[in-house]
Amino acid sequence: MNLKELLLGLEGLKAKGNLDIDIKGVESNSKNIKEGYLFVVIKGFSVDGHKYISSAIENGAIAIMIEEGCDLKSLKIPENVTIVMAKDTRQGLAIVSSNFYKNPTKKLKLIGVTGTKGKTTTTFMIKEILEKAGKKVGLIGTIAIYINGKKIKDSDRTTPESLELQQLFSKMVEEKVEVAIMEVSSQSLKLHRVDGCDFDLVLFTNFSEDHISPNEHPDMEDYFNSKLKLFKMCKNGIVNTDDLHGSKILRLFPESNITTYGIDNYANVLAKDITITNSYVDFKVKLTDRNERVKTCIPGRFSVYNSLAAICVAQKFGVSSDVIKEALESVRVPGRSELVNNKLEIPIMIDYAHSPESLENILQAVKSYTRGKVISVFGCGGDRDTSKRPIMGEISGRIADYTFITSDNPRTEEPQKIVDQIEEGIKKTTGKYEVIVDRVEAIKKAIKMATKKDIIVLAGKGHEPYQEINGVKHPFDERIIVRDLIEEIEKEKKNK
Repeated sequence: MNLKELLLGLEGLKAKGNLDIDIKGVESNSKNIKEGYLFVVIKGFSVDGHKYISSAIENGAIAIMIEEGCDLKSLKIPENVTIVMAKDTRQGLAIVSSNFYKNPTKKLKLIGVTGTKGKTTTTFMIKEILEKAGKKVGLIGTIAIYINGKKIKDSDRTTPESLELQQLFSKMVEEKVEVAIMEVSSQSLKLHRVDGCDFDLVLFTNFSEDHISPNEHPDMEDYFNSKLKLFKMCKNGIVNTDDLHGSKILRLFPESNITTYGIDNYANVLAKDITITNSYVDFKVKLTDRNERVKTCIPGRFSVYNSLAAICVAQKFGVSSDVIKEALESVRVPGRSELVNNKLEIPIMIDYAHSPESLENILQAVKSYTRGKVISVFGCGGDRDTSKRPIMGEISGRIADYTFITSDNPRTEEPQKIVDQIEEGIKKTTGKYEVIVDRVEAIKKAIKMATKKDIIVLAGKGHEPYQEINGVKHPFDERIIVRDLIEEIEKEKKNK
């Protein structure tokens, strides 16, 4: 594609050299550059791409996009290489990628889902409903990428980088996908990953404290404002009216066409007469022209909200009430209030809860319907917001009957230091607890302690099949670990 065509939609560019050249590919990683490529330089948090320009040129780059403000002379770019200077190369990469793949999101219906919690479950619910309605569906989110019911790959982040994102949308167009559903993280909005995407419908689940750290958002205002960008990209929205920040969106975008859902406040789609058990929730809601009883086998009040959000989308697509009910009852989401079947028949739930509010929500949810003890097993990730560690310790100590403080993804931090910080919080409560840094040992002790009346909540890792230690991801699938530990426990009993 001609370089001039690739740059369409980008303002304030400065250029040096020939813009009338044919670009064979776009890359932001110098190692992947081939002959005839455009190298888009990204200044990351830990790596500055400007250092790899010479390497990219050696590999065949004929054009370089650099960030405004860098020292052009020090880069020593040869005269025969075209230079494009952009105000923000992250935005540049997004627009160029969309142009290179012929703006694929204009060729399908794109639904963007943002919010602190509920994005993954809501997108899975929407996917299940639309597929049951006969639509060809693509899904991009925290757990994996799916195209027409087939898992393409596991995800390493909620929203991919813009180049990969446009490649995925292009593949969806090739596979005749009609509707693409995407989890849109605040980081992806802040870092321009979804620039160039043509959204048909955007959805806001809720908002609470999360992702406040040096490499994410400096404060809650920045976090919320990042999410608001999605509603600036699309005038058709769906909002949780029970959420304080959701109601703000209604006021901030008076010209937009916004549908509301909720439980406690007036909404276009309202849930009533809610029943919550340890294996499902059901509620009444108006589908098409009459009230219907809807059931989903993901326990917890939050499942009602997620179901309502999915129902709003389904109604936009004219899906029948029977299809909606069937889909919501059959949907399962890996690592989201996921009950693990086991020989001992002990209720063991795997959940991704890794923030104070999400941990509080899941523990309070199971507490409301569990006849026996609530046993909490959790840790906190390393290289992330340290202030939430004692808060989460205090929450588990206050709600759970017994807590095992353990390791999560320590990353480059010392695991003992992390659990010590969690312990500071739990000491403020009268909750019983134990510190076992080895997560496998903590899970094993929890299983040995539990009866069929109790519930074990393994919080934090959810769908993740690994544990990250010093940059290395070690296999750690809690479903497999639970199965193996129960076999081990049964053998120990026999050998006594």
